Amino acid sequence: MGSQELADRLAGLVALSSGDRGLDTLIRLTCARASVLPPLPVEIDPVDGPAERDSVVAAFAEQFSVDVSGIGDNQRTQLTATLGDNAFRTVVMIFIADFIPRVWAGCEALGLGKRGAREAVEWDHDTDPVDALLNGFVPAVARMRGLDAVTTEVVRLRGAMQHNCRLCKSLRESTALDAGGSEELYGQIEDYESAEGLTKAQKAALRYVDALIWSPSQISEKVARGVHKHFSDEQAFELTLDVMRNAANKIAVSLGADAPRVAEGTERYLIDADGQTVYGS
Repeated sequence: MGSQELADRLAGLVALSSGDRGLDTLIRLTCARASVLPPLPVEIDPVDGPAERDSVVAAFAEQFSVDVSGIGDNQRTQLTATLGDNAFRTVVMIFIADFIPRVWAGCEALGLGKRGAREAVEWDHDTDPVDALLNGFVPAVARMRGLDAVTTEVVRLRGAMQHNCRLCKSLRESTALDAGGSEELYGQIEDYESAEGLTKAQKAALRYVDALIWSPSQISEKVARGVHKHFSDEQAFELTLDVMRNAANKIAVSLGADAPRVAEGTERYLIDADGQTVYGS
């Protein structure tokens, strides 16, 4: 999986729609304000939609962007009651509006350019964003193998902690375990700066993860230098996309659909050659 193909997939996600162009504009502008980043391109200028609907969606999108773990039952109930069958598709579009600007901010901080950005967007109202993101983009990123398996897993688990995804925190990738990952190592991720088991490269990656999640508009030169010191440009791009792939857990967390598959302990899984998740492997 080449970086150009992934950049093209990003461009494709930017062009998608919830089915309501006015709602798409509202979502993109709201997420941008919350993350203090330039918004994704919009197809139309802001328009006044149904007041109750717009206020519910804007509040949900803002909390989704600031800290998804803060979305409670009342807020998600309001969203699903307001949007009905289009709620899940809309939340996927909120994720796209929330995270692609973070990817571009990270790439620019690393000197990689805004990969996937286009001067003119060819708007796509036919493609299902749920399918494009979860069945297209996510497994395509998972097929990238420029980073070692343990670093990839450490990065994933940090994102799981930051977004408080119960399912993600309960999973352990088999290839990483076979390559030296362990509960002792993973237990050091929370306080990684003082961890003795994590490598300098892994710590540099985790600083970058935290920056993309919590302060994407203020990624420091020190964080960027750390990434450059330990990773090639293509590995750095993969790392950036890995953070986005992992952050798709925000969709499940926001909808309260992130319950673990096991009652206690952890469950092994495998990312296969097609980038698909195989549980129990």
